[in-house]
Amino acid sequence: MVALIAIPVLFAITVHEAAHGWVANRLGDPTAAQLGRVTFNPIKHIDPVGTVAVPLVIYLTSKSLLGVPFLFGWAKPVPVDWRRLRNPRWDMALVAIAGPGVNLLMAIGWGLVLYSMGQMLGLIEVPAAVLGAVVQMCLIGVLINLFLMALNMIPLLPLDGGRVLSALLPRPLARGFARLEPYGLFILIALLLLPNGQPPGLLGIALRPIVQAAFAVIPASDLIRANFPL
Repeated sequence: MVALIAIPVLFAITVHEAAHGWVANRLGDPTAAQLGRVTFNPIKHIDPVGTVAVPLVIYLTSKSLLGVPFLFGWAKPVPVDWRRLRNPRWDMALVAIAGPGVNLLMAIGWGLVLYSMGQMLGLIEVPAAVLGAVVQMCLIGVLINLFLMALNMIPLLPLDGGRVLSALLPRPLARGFARLEPYGLFILIALLLLPNGQPPGLLGIALRPIVQAAFAVIPASDLIRANFPL
């Protein structure tokens, strides 16, 4: 079960971070590319605490969300020098959107694999154990990417949703909003633990409707709903 979760999780985190760097590079800032962060190598993006230790503790102590063990953590932030972007304010928003956007695309991709396998059943013979493992990985791949997309679009710095909100706010409000960034992680942890000290807490309540709404664009969503309590 751990391997079935680890593969789509690492893939989701790696492509999410690489997307930030790739878009920044296209918009004029090559910092991430020069540091080797526009890559699908997960080692370049893993933070020992945020990507390994914290998710492991959460995995062992949390309730499931929509039938999947709830995971919370972070990767090493992709460095972006806003001064090198052609249109810093709006380009920072585009860089931010790239991460959740690519998670949605990956969720659709996992769903397409799942749908294609359903169409091929009876046409090719696959060992039941292999079929079960691949189906389970696809199901988890869809949900993990939707969770990551939803989490990152929360309008709170340093999350991607906070970056987008900063671009949309009038400059005086954006400067005031930016002063909250040092407290963003503590706010998230509070949401994670409230009201009873067990993850996913209020954060899970906030993410659930976003994930449920995103199923409208996911192939094989009926199969996923049949396997997970949405």
